[in-house]
Amino acid sequence: MTTDPDAKFTALVHRQSRFVFRVAYAVLLNSHDAEDAVQETFLKLYRNRGWERAENERAYLARVAWREAIDLRPRRSQLPVAGPEPLEADEAPSLQPGPEQALLSASEDSMIHAMIDALPEELRVPLALSAFEELHSPEIGTILGIPEGTVRTRLQRARQILRQKLTSLQESRYA
Repeated sequence: MTTDPDAKFTALVHRQSRFVFRVAYAVLLNSHDAEDAVQETFLKLYRNRGWERAENERAYLARVAWREAIDLRPRRSQLPVAGPEPLEADEAPSLQPGPEQALLSASEDSMIHAMIDALPEELRVPLALSAFEELHSPEIGTILGIPEGTVRTRLQRARQILRQKLTSLQESRYA
């Protein structure tokens, strides 16, 4: 393993940039703003070298990215908002068996992403960290600075809301 600090940092960026993007996107709901937050996050990390002393690299990075996205959000909230921006194709790879199935799958995926994006931030962020980044409740609690029990409650509530929305959508389709 290399001891060059710049090489270590470059490896960190390559290893964790997608994860940091997902955390920022969960807060900002816009890929361009999330990219800005990722750049600011890694710039801060490069300057202060705090990542070298972190016990849990992913938790530390998620916390820094989350704070950076929160800090970026008020400046962006003054601009007109047209709603959450869908992820681009290269940001969410999928396996597509055929054109018809791909269209149906894309429609369902975008609908589910829209439902997740419509959740309040206090429910959306823990759900995104759990579902997309596969973090556990203690890690999410550390990142968000809330008790583990609160994380579990928010995850349960977010899943309950999504389940209700999906059930009502299915019922309306087949009614």
